[in-house]
Amino acid sequence: MSNSPIDAPRPPRTMRFRRSGDKLPADAARRQGEVTHLAFLALGGRDAAVEFLNLPDADLGGRPLDVALASAEGAARVTQAIKRLAGARTQ
Repeated sequence: MSNSPIDAPRPPRTMRFRRSGDKLPADAARRQGEVTHLAFLALGGRDAAVEFLNLPDADLGGRPLDVALASAEGAARVTQAIKRLAGARTQ
C-alpha cells in the first residue's frame, strides 16, 4: 500500500452545494447587479459596498439590497442613497 495522497481515503463531505428552488426574477437580478456595481464604484470597493448593501439602513427602512430587489422605486431610492453617501465621502 502506498502513502500517496491519491490513495488516502477522503473524509466524508459535510457540506454540499444546495440549490434553492427559488430563482431571482430577471428584473430583480438586474436591479441587484446595477446597485451592486454602483456601490462598488462609488463607495470605494468591495468591502464598503458589501457593508452598505447588507447592513440595515434606517432611512431606507431595511437592508439596501432588499429594498433594491423589492421594486424599481426601491432601487432608485438605494441609488440615491449611494450617491449621497459617495458625495459625503468626497467632501
